[in-house]
Amino acid sequence: MEGHFIVDRHQEDYQEVIQHLKDKGIRITETRKAVIAYLIQSREHPSAEKIYQDLLPEFPSMSLATVYNNLKVLIEEGFVEEIKISNDKTTYFDFMGHEHLNIVCESCGRIADFEDGEMPDLRREVEAQTGYQVTKTQILMYGICPNCAGK
Repeated sequence: MEGHFIVDRHQEDYQEVIQHLKDKGIRITETRKAVIAYLIQSREHPSAEKIYQDLLPEFPSMSLATVYNNLKVLIEEGFVEEIKISNDKTTYFDFMGHEHLNIVCESCGRIADFEDGEMPDLRREVEAQTGYQVTKTQILMYGICPNCAGK
């Protein structure tokens, strides 16, 4: 069951998260493993409700509160980021196993990743200018996706 949602190339990320949580003394349940695996392999930026609905067939006793509790732990440990979009009450979640920017379509709300940004350079520049030690970077860009632009 543990590896069901894991694509081979994501195995390393999955093991890193599990080991980190174990090292911190955080209990590793089957549902926690499933939520972690789901987020790592997801090509979307799912809501808690979507994660819950997609995992429910395999974990019928799991509650939506369990999903939220697992997301809270993963956010606190820096593995998951919340994405809140203006004019949308839903919160979306993104596994941060690699540095990237998120871009949101202002028309349909689709969220895409941009992975070629030079985040380390931006971080160094911000630190040099402000004297802050940057611990986390969250940049959300808006635009019109190709599908909506073509309509």
